[in-house]
Amino acid sequence: MKLMKTTEAVGQVLCHDMTQIIPDVTKDAVFRKGHIVREEDVPVLLSIGKDHIYVWEKDDTKYHEDEAADILRGICQNKYMRATDPKEGKIELIAESDGLFQVDEERLLKVNSLPEMMIATRRTNFPVKKGDKLAGTRVIPLVIEKEKMEEAKKAAGSEPLLKLLPYKNKKAGIVTTGNEVFYGRIEDKFGPVIREKLQEFGVEVLGQKIIGDNPDKITEAIQEWLDQGADFVVCTGGMSVDPDDTTPSAIKQTGAEVVSYGAPVLPGAMFLLAYTKDGKPIMGLPGCVMYAKRTIFDLVLPRVMADVPVTKADLAKMGAGGLCLNCPTCIFPNCGFGK
Repeated sequence: MKLMKTTEAVGQVLCHDMTQIIPDVTKDAVFRKGHIVREEDVPVLLSIGKDHIYVWEKDDTKYHEDEAADILRGICQNKYMRATDPKEGKIELIAESDGLFQVDEERLLKVNSLPEMMIATRRTNFPVKKGDKLAGTRVIPLVIEKEKMEEAKKAAGSEPLLKLLPYKNKKAGIVTTGNEVFYGRIEDKFGPVIREKLQEFGVEVLGQKIIGDNPDKITEAIQEWLDQGADFVVCTGGMSVDPDDTTPSAIKQTGAEVVSYGAPVLPGAMFLLAYTKDGKPIMGLPGCVMYAKRTIFDLVLPRVMADVPVTKADLAKMGAGGLCLNCPTCIFPNCGFGK
């Protein structure tokens, strides 16, 4: 790479994209890397503030920014992702499937702690759709020493930093509890909400059982759904500390291992998560799921759909970012909730 006056650069090869920014109109490369400067290009380059430019000069000890960005891309990319072509020294990764996006944050930190390079991603355990942007890679200078990129490879290790876990095809059973619903005193409002949320992930709902405040009957209903092939069971109602709220004890009676009764998330503090001996989730949903736009259920369900076990530590980490602001216009998951 060699620095030259623009007025003397006719016939030279540009070693990076030349970006033109016109507010509210465009931000794009007016000339691409590899372009051979012509006489008529000089006024254009001067108009975008390029009195001096870098032109290509071969150096076997260094990578061009596009080559280096591609090395960082290789450090990150995994299955179900596609890479864009380099543009202005940057390469982006795009989701090729709906699924749960995960980042190895510890190894990412190691790479980003190295000088003159960067990888920016979405947050780990983020639910994404096909076509969503996942990450971007670039180096800071126009050229970078090859040994620095070798350090990046070493810091990243042998496995990609990123994962995209496609959602699985699953079946679910719903158990709605409460004497007030069982005896017809009030209309069930929980069922339609749960069905709609499950439909977002293509879940086949086997059905809904409405049971009174009888823990043995609730346990029996849960077991029936599991016996009928449900991959997970959602229990609604009866999750508070009132004496008639028996759903938590009913879930425990199934023999499932309770991960946690309670989570540092609002709405959703009274959430219960348990797993059967063969790894099938049973979730007890608090009343807020019935009326709040987004809750703890929306944070846990994508992991369930991707077969990612949720631990007590995972739930504890949700406390930072676990406060939903109930915005008038909900833009979840592209907001701070659960992040």
